[in-house]
This record gives sequence, C-alpha cells and structure tokens, in this order.
Amino acid sequence: MDRLLLIDDETDLHYSFQRLFASDDLEIATATSGEEGLRLLKRFKPDLVLLDIRLGGMNGLEVLRRIRMTDARLPVILMTAYGGTQTAIEAMKLGAYDYLLKPFDVPQLREVVARALRASRAMRQRVAVEPEVDAEDVELGLVGRSQAMQSVFKLVGQVAVSDATVLITGESGTGKELVARAIYQHSLRANQPFMAINCAAIPENLLESELFGHEKGAFTGATAQRIGRFEQCHRGTIFLDEIGDMPLATQTKILRVLQSGTFQRVGGGETLQVDVRVLAATNQDLERAVAERRFREDLYYRLNVVRITLPPLRERPEDIPLLAGFFLRQQARDPRHGAKSLSAEALEALQQYAWPGNVRELENAIRHAVVMARGDTILPEDLPREVLKGGKTPGGRDEAAKAAPAAADTGAKPAVAEAEPGRPGVAKPDETVAELGQRLFAWARAHPDLPVLPAVERELVRQALLATRGNQVQAARLLGITRATLRKRIERFGLRSEIRFE
Repeated sequence: MDRLLLIDDETDLHYSFQRLFASDDLEIATATSGEEGLRLLKRFKPDLVLLDIRLGGMNGLEVLRRIRMTDARLPVILMTAYGGTQTAIEAMKLGAYDYLLKPFDVPQLREVVARALRASRAMRQRVAVEPEVDAEDVELGLVGRSQAMQSVFKLVGQVAVSDATVLITGESGTGKELVARAIYQHSLRANQPFMAINCAAIPENLLESELFGHEKGAFTGATAQRIGRFEQCHRGTIFLDEIGDMPLATQTKILRVLQSGTFQRVGGGETLQVDVRVLAATNQDLERAVAERRFREDLYYRLNVVRITLPPLRERPEDIPLLAGFFLRQQARDPRHGAKSLSAEALEALQQYAWPGNVRELENAIRHAVVMARGDTILPEDLPREVLKGGKTPGGRDEAAKAAPAAADTGAKPAVAEAEPGRPGVAKPDETVAELGQRLFAWARAHPDLPVLPAVERELVRQALLATRGNQVQAARLLGITRATLRKRIERFGLRSEIRFE
C-alpha cells in the first residue's frame, strides 16, 4: 500500500483529497503546518508528499529543504496558487518532483500523483540480483539460474560501484529497466533520486523540454519557466529507456551532458552544470541505426562504455519454472487470489512456449492463469490460448510445436502410457521415457562412482517441490506417491535447507 502525506493549512483541501484518492491501495495522512508535517514524516514514512508553498510558520521551501536532507529520494509535489512565480521555480531547483497550480485540474492531479508514486516505488523497491529470490519484501527481481543471467548479475555488480555510463540492450520484455534499477540501487548514488524517462512515450517536440526544461516564452504554451529532469536529478541517476527512438536534435544535447555535464534549457542562454549518472536502454540495433544515420555515432560510443545484453527468455528455458514460481508468489499476496501452484502439465506447456514477449509475457500469463484457475492448482486450460497453441520465434518458426508437439494435434503418445495389465499404478514407458532412460544409463556408465538412482530421484522430488512452491500435498500428487513417502525422501535427500515449504 502506498502512503501519501498532504501538508496544507487548508483543511477543506484535506477532505477533498481524502475523497478524491479514496482507495484500498493508498493511505493518506494530513498536516496543517510544516512543523507538524515534518514530525509526521518520521512516523508515517510516506511514499509521496504534497506540500503547499505558503504555510503558516515554516514555509514550504524550508520544509522541502529539510525533507531533502532527510531523504533525497522522497518525491515532493509542490502546490501553489501563484503559478509561474520564482518561488515555485526555486522549489523545483531544490529537487521537487513537480508542482501544481491551484485550483487543481483533477485529471492532471491524478496523473502527476500516479506518476510520482510509480517513481517512488521504482527508487525504493529492491531489485534482487540473486539466482533465487525468496524474501517476502522483494516486489521485483532479476531471477535466473541460467549461465546467461549469471553473467548479467556479475556485470551489474561490477558496474554498480562505478559512475560509468551503461547501455542495456535486449528484446522488449526482457527486464532492461530492472537491470537499470539494480545498478542504481547497488550504486553509491542509491540515496539520491532515480528517474526513468521513456523516450518513445514522450512526443518529439516535448522530450527536450522534459529532459532539460525550458524558459518562459520558449515556445507556444511555455507560460512559465520549467525545470527539466536532469536538473531535478542532480547527483542522482537518470534512466533513458528506448533511447533509440530519441530525435537527433535531442541526441546532441545528451551527448553534451555526457561529455561535460552541461546543458541549456530550451529557449535559454544560461549554461547549467549537473552531476548525473546516465543509464540507457534500447531494443533496437543501434549499430544499424548509426549506419543509417538515425543515431549519432559519437553518442553511441559515449553510451556504450559498458554494455549489458539481456538474453530472450526462449534462450534460457531453464529459468521458466523459477520465474513462474516467483510470479506466483507475487500473486499470492493478493488475498483475492490466494496461493496457487502449477500442475506438471501447465509447467510443461510454459516450457514449450517460445515467449516472443519474454519475461513480461510470462508474468502476464501467470496473472491470467491465477485469475482463471478454479482451484488451488493451475491447469493447462487456465493458461492463455497462445501458450497452449505454442509460440513462434521472431523469425516466425513455431519452435514450441517443433520441440514438443501436442498429442492432441499430432497423435503422439503421451509421455506416460496406460498402466500395464496386472500391475496397477505402474506406467509402461513410451519411446520418450525409454530414450531418457538410455541417456541416464549412458551417463551412469560414464560415472560409475556416482549413485545414479538416488540422484535422479532427488532431482525429481526437488523439481516437484519447486513447481508447487513447497506444497507437500501437491508435490506428492505430482510424483504419484503418498505425503508420508515424500516426507521421508525430503529428509533422506536433505532438501529442507533448499526448499521453502508452505
């Protein structure tokens, strides 16, 4: 739940805000003076502060200065009935997130508050860079045991302690912003502001003003001076997402900031100096963009000091069970859904799909399945249709269907055939299982000193527990054994220290 602190001496405004932002996801506290607001700040620990500039006693600018000294990452939105005054501009220079004019434009107010809360969460939510994430207080994480992701984790750790510019590349949905936030949160600037700017989402004619600010009268509609994100983020970190979509004119100014730390506001003549670390990301081929003169070559080399490339999900299928379990734990925190687990068949379907939308698509698929599931176990029919049909790679080839064709479509035998007559509960292996047995036997012959059967049994038990998030009843059902037998295997193989049990 987000927390909002309103500091304003107009008590009618307190009532209006309580009504306007009434939600189970937002808690609001109010104060009528700067002194009261600062006392409440320590106790309430808000995610966002809305602060009136003109207060009785301590004024808003002094309150802002004290808040910035206490927590430079806490977004503060200034409110004033005196638009365009030097006071409001000075507040932005001191590090205010934004300022709003009274009386409020309600849609604008909602939008600015929502954006500020997202920025606050981005700065405070820890991004774990561990092979497995179990901590209950982790909201988002870079998850993976694959070799490719281990290399990413190592790079994050290496670059985090420096001020080097980092270029993060990869397909859409691979987690580029998570990498940027991980670098920020493990850096020496972690207690300073972090701002993420989507260069593709802001109109071309407004992007330069958003980044560098503008002077009054610089263009039509510029009725007052505005402080840009670089100036607001002094000593902090800026993440320029989708930088490949940035217009060439703005690229020139970005290059100047990277070279000298200086820039000018749109329509201004004063040269300003800032200390900002720049992280950038794109899903485009920047080398090709440079060759086509859509991207400045000198800027490309300035950005590409350290490069981190995120692999698509289809190239690290071993991470799919871990990611699915991670997203299920997130969804379980919503009391409307409760804890759910994946059936073996559903997990198999997830692993066969090519995931053209990468990790973001997997997360959405898990959300869909949690909503559609009628019990505490997610079945294949609860997954999105495209997952069941099999996915296509960007090249258009149906890799999932090729790798593991569905029995219903091809007439292939199921992985486990009907039980043999006279031997209830014992499955007759088909060709797939027989082939697997041959491979295991070949491995056993190559390693005669290793206990093959216990090793295979241990791994099956471990995978069943991971797939069910430690639910012993469901894991036993997947393995076709009793819960008592499963408990004995857990103790025998020493799995209690590896698995979190429900």
